[in-house]
Amino acid sequence: MSDGSLSPIELIRRAAEKGYSAIALTDHVGLGSLERVIHEVSQDCLVAREHWGIIAIPGVELTHLPPRAIAGAAKRAKELGAQIVVVHGETIVEPVEKGTNLAAVQSPDVDILAHPGLLSSEEAQSAATNRVFVEISARKGHCLANGHVARLAKITGAKLLLGSDAHDSWDLVTPSLAIDILRGSGLEEKELQQILTAHPLELLSRPALSHLV
Repeated sequence: MSDGSLSPIELIRRAAEKGYSAIALTDHVGLGSLERVIHEVSQDCLVAREHWGIIAIPGVELTHLPPRAIAGAAKRAKELGAQIVVVHGETIVEPVEKGTNLAAVQSPDVDILAHPGLLSSEEAQSAATNRVFVEISARKGHCLANGHVARLAKITGAKLLLGSDAHDSWDLVTPSLAIDILRGSGLEEKELQQILTAHPLELLSRPALSHLV
């Protein structure tokens, strides 16, 4: 509903047709659009779950918020019904304010730090301690720091997820592309299944999401 070309229900349908068993809808939001976006996406996710058997999860991506506003916005998003909260991290291709990564990984209501760019050791360690997943991104531009992120995750124990960051149906990654992206990030074969299977299942087992599985 922000910079994508499909409505939420269309994107869910395209994912279901491609064999996805689950998809999270995390559109870009600021404080002014939280309530509207969560309400609209929640309705589409509910219909998709009831009729297509796909685990469609309503969420948000807090995007270009001042770092001091992130914790409050994430808490409010959860209160409004967002079941996954993502924070748009300090990607090297956008002017995200410094401090965003740290604010995200220190918030108890944030689930995923997306495209964190030149993640610091402190940020990665905080992500590991606070159980915030860190994204390896499939999206052009955001993916340029994947190798750096993967290396720090190995050192600190931060858990990684592969994010499609899909803005259209052709952004929905295939299994083979997912594996290639992770290999290209410098990850070893034994780590691939953790990132593609174990970590997504761990995310889905969280109390806010377990009822959907």
